[in-house]
Amino acid sequence: MFYLVCFDIVDDRIRYRVVKILKGYGVRVQKSVFECPSLTEEQFLKLKQRMEECIDATQDSVRYYLLCKRCVHKAEYSGLGEIPEVLSYQVC
Repeated sequence: MFYLVCFDIVDDRIRYRVVKILKGYGVRVQKSVFECPSLTEEQFLKLKQRMEECIDATQDSVRYYLLCKRCVHKAEYSGLGEIPEVLSYQVC
């Protein structure tokens, strides 16, 4: 499954921890955006659990978007970047 993870973290120390966690699951494509291209459901649930243990739910926000094969290939961008290469997909 392909997940796009976006975050808005208030505290610098927590933001650093969040980035460190996400680097273990995907690729940073913008300062607060990671592409996680080949997660199993189990890996996604572990990622989400780790994130929830790290953030302050009263101040911080993390969003997880599941993208199917068609959605990933329809992604558009401007400037630097490239369309992600994905090995497996969720079917819509």
